[in-house]
Amino acid sequence: MKNILVANDIIPVGQFKSGLAKYLKEIQDKRNSLIITQNGKPAGVLISPAEFDELRQTKLFIDSVSRGLSDSEKGKVLTISQLRNELKKSRADKN
Repeated sequence: MKNILVANDIIPVGQFKSGLAKYLKEIQDKRNSLIITQNGKPAGVLISPAEFDELRQTKLFIDSVSRGLSDSEKGKVLTISQLRNELKKSRADKN
């Protein structure tokens, strides 16, 4: 995610509505975020689909690591042989 430039990346909703196609193309080409304000306050953020996918994948990864750390703290761990057995069972179930 690029840094937000106040002069270019924060616009009022009226300006956004009048230049919608231009702003959609811009976020696609430059991969920047666009903060849309209403009555002088932030009302929404527009990002490219690629940036959304990236953020989503990052969140899924962080959630997975957090679950693993939590399981580890609770003692929910497997030995190497237990893990191998689980993997063998999982692969056998798929076939």
